[in-house]
Amino acid sequence: MKILTSLMAAAFAFTAFQAHAEVKEVKLARQFGLHYLPLVLMEKHRLVEKAAAAANIELKANWLQISASGINESLLSGAIDISATGTGPLVLLWDRTHSNLAVKGIAAVSEVPMILTSRNPSFKSLKDLGSTDRIAMPAIALGSMQAVTLKAAAVQLFGKDAVTKFDSNVVAMAHPDAATALLSGKSEVNAHFTAAPYSYMELQDPQIHKVLSSYDVWGGQSTLITINTTTKFYGQNPKVVKAVFDALKEASAMANNDRKAALADYIAVTNEKLTPEVQEAFLKDKKINFQVAPRGLQKVAEFMLFAGGVKQKSTSWKDLFFPLVHDENGS
Repeated sequence: MKILTSLMAAAFAFTAFQAHAEVKEVKLARQFGLHYLPLVLMEKHRLVEKAAAAANIELKANWLQISASGINESLLSGAIDISATGTGPLVLLWDRTHSNLAVKGIAAVSEVPMILTSRNPSFKSLKDLGSTDRIAMPAIALGSMQAVTLKAAAVQLFGKDAVTKFDSNVVAMAHPDAATALLSGKSEVNAHFTAAPYSYMELQDPQIHKVLSSYDVWGGQSTLITINTTTKFYGQNPKVVKAVFDALKEASAMANNDRKAALADYIAVTNEKLTPEVQEAFLKDKKINFQVAPRGLQKVAEFMLFAGGVKQKSTSWKDLFFPLVHDENGS
C-alpha cells in the first residue's frame, strides 16, 4: 500500500511538473525596419539563449518576420509566443483581449520617429491632403501606430470630430512594398507613413519630401515598438520571458553604444540593401533611442479611448505592461 501511495504521489508530481514546465523553444516575431534593431541583434548574437543559460534554463529562440497585418493574429492563435508591434496595436490588443488572453507588453523596444513622406509637391501639411492622395502604412484603422498617429494629427488640426477624416486616403502596405511604390512614381501611392530605413531611402529622392514627424504629434520622443505576449504564456513561462527581457536590455545597450556595429549586424541578418547615404543618415540620427522603459504609452492609450478604438480605460502605462518592466522609468 505504501509503495502504491508513493508511486501515485510520484506520478502526480511528474504530471504537475509537466503541466508547469516552461517551453524549451520560444517563438518570436518582428516586423520590418530599423525600429526593430534590438530584436535583430538578439537574433544575430543569440542573446536570448545567452540570457537563458545565465539563468540555468535550456531555451532556443525561433525568429520570424511577419507583416503588421498578420502578426497580431499569429500571437492570438498561438503560432508565435512573443510579438513586436507598434504601441497603438498593443493598446488595441490589451483592450480586446482583456477578458480572455489578456495581452500585455513585456517591454519597450525603440523610440524612432515615424515620418510621413510624399512625392506630391502640393502636399506640404495635412491641411493640403487631397482626395486623390494615398498614404501607405502597415495597417489601417487602429491596426498600426501610423494609423493612430494620423488620426491624432487630424484631431489636433481639425477638432474632435476629425478622427476618421483621412480614412479614405489610407492604404495598407508593408513598408518595403510601400517604399518601392513611392520611389517608382508609378503607383497611386504618393505618400508613405514610415520609419528608418525607409524614410531615409525615400528622402534621398529630391522629388520626395517630409510632411510631418510622429514626434510633432505626440509632443516629443516616444516609444514606437514594444514586445508583447499573453498572460497565459507569461504566467506559465516566467523564466523564459525574463530571459527575453534580459536579452532585450543587452541588445538595447549594444544598439545605443555602437550604432555602426549594430547597423552592420542588421544588414547581415535582414539582407536589406542600404546605400552609404542611408546608412550615414541612421548613424547621425539623434532622434532614435533604444530602451526597455516605455515612454508616452499612456498618452496613446488615452487618445485611442477618446477615438473609440478601445473601451477599457488604463489608469497608468503599467496597466498595459507586465510587472517585469514596472520598475523602469516609464510613462
